[in-house]
Amino acid sequence: MKIKFLKAFNGDSIWISFLENDIPRNILIDGGIGDTYKTTANVKGDLHKVIEKIQEEEQFIDLLVLTHFDDDHIGGILRWLNKDKGASKLIKKVWFNSGKEIAKKFESDENKDLDIEIVDGADDFHTSLKQGIKFEKYLRDNHLWQGEIIEQGSEYDLFGLKFKILSPNNEKLDKLLKLYEKQKDYFTSGDEYDFQTLLKDFIDEESQTDFRFKEDNSVANGSSIAFIMEYQDKSFLFLADAHPSVVIEGLNKFGYNKDNPLQAVLMKVAHHGSMYNTNKELLEVVKTNNYLISSNATKHGLPNKRTIARIIKNNPNAFIYFNYDLKDIVFSENDWNDFKDFRSKTQNEF
Repeated sequence: MKIKFLKAFNGDSIWISFLENDIPRNILIDGGIGDTYKTTANVKGDLHKVIEKIQEEEQFIDLLVLTHFDDDHIGGILRWLNKDKGASKLIKKVWFNSGKEIAKKFESDENKDLDIEIVDGADDFHTSLKQGIKFEKYLRDNHLWQGEIIEQGSEYDLFGLKFKILSPNNEKLDKLLKLYEKQKDYFTSGDEYDFQTLLKDFIDEESQTDFRFKEDNSVANGSSIAFIMEYQDKSFLFLADAHPSVVIEGLNKFGYNKDNPLQAVLMKVAHHGSMYNTNKELLEVVKTNNYLISSNATKHGLPNKRTIARIIKNNPNAFIYFNYDLKDIVFSENDWNDFKDFRSKTQNEF
């Protein structure tokens, strides 16, 4: 099995390739921002290159997982579908929690802000003024999706793999339906970076009795599809932008807790390393030495060095991987001197 974290700018896009009884299989989790597929200047991105490779080798995307509605996860996929009329022939199955199906689940009115359209030739689904086809209809018309909601506690056996769904739960799906509003800040930078603070200072601060963790309150992030993927008795954890309380709840449902932690080969740290999506309690329920952060450090102050400090406090032998060359930006010489056992590397293929 090969897991590749594509260069998705400030977003997520993960390509998993493996053999099932000598049959090549491909799973694609999200597609980063639109430029991950192709820039408006027609420069091919990592997602475009992966799709080309799959096509050239006469393979398929056996499972496409669209974790949630944010542009930094779904933008590259939508630009591909907008630009490539033959895209649907490459895809076999889609996981996607649509607003229409969530409304059916709760017997409630639909939230029109959850509508997504495939617009022929458009660069972005949120800026196009042209009329398109509803995303759900596109998926159904091409027999890619049966409208199933992917939610916490579900298990799936596909391609010789087992998937255990940790997020979203009913509460987060209900909030998505009732409170979601289309993003207004796709291209803003957002919060400041905290790289100047020492790891030691973050750890000292959070060791105080009055420290309180603040959880992400993004409605879209809370609806993220997050899961354990099991392959040949090995577990891999993909957390999208999920909220830690929901992930912990999901892990508990599958029998994992502080006394019986999940043993994982790799953990894709939630929400590009945001301090609001990884807490001490989550790190105690997941045991791994390998933590991957997907971010090019150009938006929203992410990754947060505070998150990495929490990881290192929990696991002094942690190996922090970035899919962009950030380690010399994030860590200072004092950090390396203070914590001699943790390591960091720019690597996007495992």
